[in-house]
Amino acid sequence: MQSQETRAQAVNRVYGISLIVNLIMLSLKLGVGFITGSLVMIADGVDSSLDAIANVIAMVVTRIAGRPPDEDHPYGHRRFETLAAMMVGGFLLLTASEIVKSSIDRLISGKTPDIGIANFAVMSLALGINLGLFFLQRREGKRLHSEILLASAQDKRSDIMVSITALLSLATVQLGLGWIDAAAALVVVVLIGRNAFGIIKQAASILVDHAALDAVAVSEVVLGVPSVEQVIQVRSRGSEDDIHLALLVRVAPLTPVEHSAVIADEIGRRLRAQFNGLATIDVNFLPAHELPPDYAQIAQAEAAALGVRVHEIAIATMENGIALDAHVEVGEQQTLDAAHTIVSQFEDRLMQVIPNLTNVVTHIEPIRGAKPHINCDSKAEKLSHTIMSMVNQLYPGGGWHDLVLRTEPTGGYFVSIHCHLQGSLMIGEAHQMVEQIEVHLRATLPEIHRITIHTAPFEF
Repeated sequence: MQSQETRAQAVNRVYGISLIVNLIMLSLKLGVGFITGSLVMIADGVDSSLDAIANVIAMVVTRIAGRPPDEDHPYGHRRFETLAAMMVGGFLLLTASEIVKSSIDRLISGKTPDIGIANFAVMSLALGINLGLFFLQRREGKRLHSEILLASAQDKRSDIMVSITALLSLATVQLGLGWIDAAAALVVVVLIGRNAFGIIKQAASILVDHAALDAVAVSEVVLGVPSVEQVIQVRSRGSEDDIHLALLVRVAPLTPVEHSAVIADEIGRRLRAQFNGLATIDVNFLPAHELPPDYAQIAQAEAAALGVRVHEIAIATMENGIALDAHVEVGEQQTLDAAHTIVSQFEDRLMQVIPNLTNVVTHIEPIRGAKPHINCDSKAEKLSHTIMSMVNQLYPGGGWHDLVLRTEPTGGYFVSIHCHLQGSLMIGEAHQMVEQIEVHLRATLPEIHRITIHTAPFEF
């Protein structure tokens, strides 16, 4: 997304062109209108003068709206542009009121304008220019997602209708129906008023924080994140390309801050892939107390906060609470005193975040798999052939592949291997079968200290 400063410059370039054109046209319309007494041309000239004023205001406000967020405006300055769009609508209503008053006066007086070739020339030129400005502002408004440019394009749509109405009224006046000039001016009022109310309504919906996104659609995306149990609240506001979204979601109780941050990042990633124009996404969490907490996830997060890792986490229910056992991996160069201090901190953190935890038992060991390397010696090659032969006998047709053999820092070997299983197998069944193979390999080949079998369905 382009920067607000670049966007503001692009918007102002369009307004610079519009301002120059409007100044030229208002001079021609008012000059010829006053000379010939054509009320519809004078009304159109007043409309062009208000367009010029609106252009100046828009250029100033757009420059302000292009500023980045600051301490006083944490959500940025885009609301200034929305406010300017509403002011454009207000100017249109002012134009309409002036035309109504002049038209009523003309109908009462019965005065007939003196129409000539200059009237037709100026209004034909105005029609062509208004068409050009309309397409320019609409195209750039959509490209830059600019509310005020799109509002100005709507104004130009009215200007086109005004020019057509004025040309028709001039032709009719030439046929001797002088009152048509004033009547046509009233038609202009209806066109301008309808556009003005549409612009004001759109700007007002943004200023009063009308929902910018459909809450149901947002909830569907957020519920697709596995860790989210429920979406409680969805609040969105802002314009099409400057949407601010706030969410309140339920997750498992005692979810650590580190994991909450990951969940929030995933929610943001999926929402930005689905919806355009999201400027900020604020995710707040509430625990789903009816769900059991994930103690293994909590232990891993608390260990990560201390720079260590844990595995083989076991939970046991006791009469007075729960007990947790875990293997804690620390750097192999650390002293026992230093490692014990870290593990004690880990135990204390668990006792604080898990209220019903009554006992923590930890086993300290060096980081598993530190500085492994692939073996290419004859012993490792022989062991690799033995492993491949055994797994193919235990589970023929498993498509066993990608066998990696590495030495462990404490001696022995670490083995990783891939195989294919039936995709219809339940996870529990697949895990049980793989576990049986792992146990058999370790029992038969004691030099294997660790083994990891990666499974994938045949159709993967």
